[in-house]
Amino acid sequence: MRIRVAATVLSGAVVLSALAVPVAAQAAERSGAQDGLASFSAKTVQPKDAEGNIKFSKGVVNGGKDIVLGTTTKKTVTATYTATSDNGVALTVAALWQGTDTSSAGITGELDTDDDPNCVESTTQTGVYSCKAVFDIDAATDLKNNGAAGTWKLFLGGFDLSANVSIDDNVATAKIKKASKLTVNATPEPVKKGKTITVTGKLTRADWNTGKYTGYASQKVQLQFRKKGSTTYTTLKTITAGTGGALKTTTKATVDGYYRYSFATNATTGASTATGDYVDVK
Repeated sequence: MRIRVAATVLSGAVVLSALAVPVAAQAAERSGAQDGLASFSAKTVQPKDAEGNIKFSKGVVNGGKDIVLGTTTKKTVTATYTATSDNGVALTVAALWQGTDTSSAGITGELDTDDDPNCVESTTQTGVYSCKAVFDIDAATDLKNNGAAGTWKLFLGGFDLSANVSIDDNVATAKIKKASKLTVNATPEPVKKGKTITVTGKLTRADWNTGKYTGYASQKVQLQFRKKGSTTYTTLKTITAGTGGALKTTTKATVDGYYRYSFATNATTGASTATGDYVDVK
């Protein structure tokens, strides 16, 4: 995996330059490839702009789900898309990028594939290719900046069979989020029926700057309860995490069961739920 976060100097055209060698090796007539890249490199491509005769569509990253990463998470993320060209498709390239546009100054983060995407032509539709790109992400080495959390875009480019270059820098979007964790402890245990129990805990999330989990304050967290013998949790109340992500509230004990905290996802952080803490009511 090759990543550049907050200090990238690549433009979309330079990413595509990696195509020149493999395309030349795959077909006899590729003399126009370098000229095509040279002329394209002078352009600044804005989000949602597309160039060339290969049309990219139906892009989906990670099955449409958020990409949630801790401090040491290793995750394989797949992007699927369709490439369509009357002149065939020789090779495609894929990258996930973050920023305002694919000029060098506009990119704040980039994730590339280790291998070229795999594209297979339809047996029923000439010139229509189903493609799959694989991103192997290692949070410990690839994510060094908390600014990487948020929306990323799928960049696609390629050559047709006549070495004409095509590009689309916003075929799909994906959310890369920090993993969160919750703890819970309900006391006293056991407790007399009708008495007050205190439920404490802590909400933390991955910090990619430090490689550690740190407290996540000022977030809404639900206190939930599951009666013994049931499989369903119900929400008792919502509280706000304090300094360092600290959680503390009280509730009345009525029956035996499990208490837990639950945090919903937001724009930069994934959801988490604590393992229920059992309380025996006497």
